[in-house]
Amino acid sequence: MASFEMRDVAGKKTGSLDLPEEIFGSKVSVPLMHQVVVAGLAGIRSGSHSTKTRGEVRGGGRKPWRQKGTGRARQGSIRSPQWVGGGVAHGPTPRDHSQKVNKKMRRGALRSALTDALQSGKLAVVDELTWDEPKTKRATGVLESFELAGRILLVLPVPTESGAVEKSFRNLPNVKIAYARGLGTYDVLLADRVLFTAAAIDGLTKAAQPGPETQEANAAAKAEKTQKAEKAEKAEEVAE
Repeated sequence: MASFEMRDVAGKKTGSLDLPEEIFGSKVSVPLMHQVVVAGLAGIRSGSHSTKTRGEVRGGGRKPWRQKGTGRARQGSIRSPQWVGGGVAHGPTPRDHSQKVNKKMRRGALRSALTDALQSGKLAVVDELTWDEPKTKRATGVLESFELAGRILLVLPVPTESGAVEKSFRNLPNVKIAYARGLGTYDVLLADRVLFTAAAIDGLTKAAQPGPETQEANAAAKAEKTQKAEKAEKAEEVAE
C-alpha cells in the first residue's frame, strides 16, 4: 500500500494517506483504457445524422432527355447521386453508436488511469473541503497552494449538502468536478492534474470492495472448488 502526502487548503502537510494497492497499484493497460474511452465517447453520440437516397429526394420522375441522339451522356433521373440536388449514395443513416463494455473492463481501465496518474505525478490530495458559503477566491487559493495548473479534475466523495464547494469551483473554466462513485476513465486521462479529497479516496476504496452478495458468491465458488478437489483426491486413492 503506497503512502501519499496529504495537505490542507493552505498547502501545509497534515500527514500521509495510504492509497489502496488494488486501485493505485494496478497494471497500466493502454489498450484497455483506449477501448473504454472510445466506447464512452461513442455512447454519447446522438446518431441522428441522416441523408436521403435517390428514392427519397423529391422530383426526378421524368427522364431528363431521350436516351440517344443528344450527344450527352444517358441519364434516367435528375435525382441520381451524380446530379446536384440528387440523392446521396451510401450516406449515413440514424443509428446507435454505443459499444458494449462490461463492468470488469471499466473498473480495470479506471484503475489503470489512476495508477498512471499517481506514477506521473498528476495526483494531489487535500485533507478536506468544507465551506459554509461559496467563494471562488477560496477555490483559486486552493489551486495556487497546490500549484495546480491546466485542466484540473476535482474529485469529491459525494455532493455536498450546501453545494458551497461545487459552486466555488464551477466558476473556474479549467476545473471539472466529479464524484468518487461516478469517476470515469476519460476524465482522469483528460485532466492535467487530479485533486482528491481524503474522503473521496475512502469512497473509492469502499466502492472497490465487493459487496455482501459478491462475497457470498465467491465463498460458495471457493467451497465448491474445494469439494471437487477433495473428490478428485479420493477418486485417485481408490484407483490406486
